[in-house]
Amino acid sequence: MLSNEESISQSLYNFQSALKENGQSLDDFIRQNYTSKWQGDTLYHVSAIRTTFVNSMTNFLTEQGLFNLERVSLSPVTDPLAHDVEHVPTISYKGHDYKLTHSMIYSKFLACMNKKFKGIFVDSPNIRLEIESPTGAQRGKYICDFSQMDVEMRRNRGVSLDDYLNNPKKVQKILKEDMDKALTFFEQLIIYSMSALVDKNEENLKALGVAIEVPKSPFPRYKKDEAVAKYGARTFETKLGQQADSQFFWVVGLLRENYDLIYPYLKPDGSRTPLADFTSDMVYNYDMCAKSIQRQTSKYGDTYEILSGAVREWLYEPIIERLIDNNVISVRPKIVNGELENINELGGYGPFLMAIAQKDQNGNSMFPDTMGGGVGIERALFALTKGKLVEKIDDVTFFGKNPDSHPIFLY
Repeated sequence: MLSNEESISQSLYNFQSALKENGQSLDDFIRQNYTSKWQGDTLYHVSAIRTTFVNSMTNFLTEQGLFNLERVSLSPVTDPLAHDVEHVPTISYKGHDYKLTHSMIYSKFLACMNKKFKGIFVDSPNIRLEIESPTGAQRGKYICDFSQMDVEMRRNRGVSLDDYLNNPKKVQKILKEDMDKALTFFEQLIIYSMSALVDKNEENLKALGVAIEVPKSPFPRYKKDEAVAKYGARTFETKLGQQADSQFFWVVGLLRENYDLIYPYLKPDGSRTPLADFTSDMVYNYDMCAKSIQRQTSKYGDTYEILSGAVREWLYEPIIERLIDNNVISVRPKIVNGELENINELGGYGPFLMAIAQKDQNGNSMFPDTMGGGVGIERALFALTKGKLVEKIDDVTFFGKNPDSHPIFLY
């Protein structure tokens, strides 16, 4: 059996041999796909924009009173994702297997348990082994390892399970207020960041042939089910982008991840709202979309999702049922005298579910009610700078691993 280093060597040998058979050397390949990009003006200007973008978001979040959280790259449990990936990579360490994080979503929830915290943020690592385009097309927007500015904030509403089940009008009022607060918060984050780009990076934007439009709040907001009914499931984002007279807009109510809040979901009789009955008004999540502005023509470019987030599920009972509905876990946890009797059936979720179930000395849940989201940094840069010089996400990254670009990644 080959060692890890031997396996890497063999793969690189095979890759170099394949290049040679096609009349290309390894030197040619590295020059064309790496060193020419590293030495080029495009990445220079994008990097200047990236630096202002990340720093301005950090400054805004700090000014808002949020605390910076450390990165979490390894965990027994990670975001299961609603879309397919090739597999979840794992690393063995000290006799245990740890998953590489798809996102820091569960870490963000747990980090907000302290009532003194307003919220947290982190430029977080994300590893998603995206599936290659089935048609072989260059989709341009996917990347296997990327970073996003992750944000999570406490809501501090204290809505109980009894309210959840028996007072839907009160709960819906609160949730709609909080969702509007979340949308407004992220709009202000983007306005702050875009203002910084216009102030500091006008020459870089000009060199790339694009412009930034400092938006005004509120951004246009579209319900997903209405957009799909009008434009179709495959094209609604593109069509909304053509319709929206703004560089940024929202799509809300997307039935997606298990932690994005659905309400009403659990019913007083113990039953659940059927999947077919869910509407966008019942799904408290949101995607922000953005598009570039071509400097010479003032026309908008293609539309891309750059932020996803939600008001979160916060009560133990609906969290468990959502995990089961989404086939993330197959059984309900059985907690007896501080032990998980069926921990062997819960995968890496056992410790996380135990934390959710914990109560304080007054019998109240310690798990926080939160809202948040993540700005994909590379995706946002690509969306805002796509034009005559930036054609795919590789162009805005030094080491971007676009599944549609190369059969092997050299760096």
